[in-house]
Amino acid sequence: MKLTDYTRPVLTTPNHSKKVLLHSCCAPCSGEVMEAMTASGIDYTIFFYNPNIHPLHEYEIRKEENKRFAEKHNIPFIDADYDADNWFERVKGMEHEPERGIRCTECFDMRFERTALYAHEHGFDTISSSLAISRWKDMNQINGCGERAAARYPDMLYWTYNWRKDGGSQRMLDISKEEQFYQQEYCGCVYSLRDTNNWRLSKGRPRIEFGVKFYGVNDTATLKKTD
Repeated sequence: MKLTDYTRPVLTTPNHSKKVLLHSCCAPCSGEVMEAMTASGIDYTIFFYNPNIHPLHEYEIRKEENKRFAEKHNIPFIDADYDADNWFERVKGMEHEPERGIRCTECFDMRFERTALYAHEHGFDTISSSLAISRWKDMNQINGCGERAAARYPDMLYWTYNWRKDGGSQRMLDISKEEQFYQQEYCGCVYSLRDTNNWRLSKGRPRIEFGVKFYGVNDTATLKKTD
């Protein structure tokens, strides 16, 4: 379905929250979430905190794509610290856990805890994330981490809206193609990169190249593992 042919439902934040801090993992995942919230007149700000993304060059590409889209729509964009050392310490001992396992839970916890802290300190009463729109992610796992982070502060909520429903996942892809977003080919962390490259090599495919694929430019553009 083309975006121009789609009538968006009007979204209502939980308890009619006044300000939402949206944790964004990347431009492809957040594009549809941002447009849906904008269309409903929701007051929100993007919070980009993803110290899991490796290497730094890949992190900068993903961040700048997200920042570009936010600026295009006049949405405030908070560029948080890239404290990768703390992330590695946090997931120490989990280097060989599978994706969607306890390492991912720890990663989500870290990112949402920082999101909730910023929200608490800057007058936001609701947090949410674009992470759950990806069909490669466990929505219950993400929502649980978000709710746990929000529960640290009184009167704060994590918005568990299902961004995939009503064609959200497809519109995520359509927006990515229209905007020619950078098309990352692995989840983000060094362990995801390692495992994805090992899988590619086992299939006779080359290792991932950074900064070379873009939606709408490559004919093979499809929904990829993004976070």
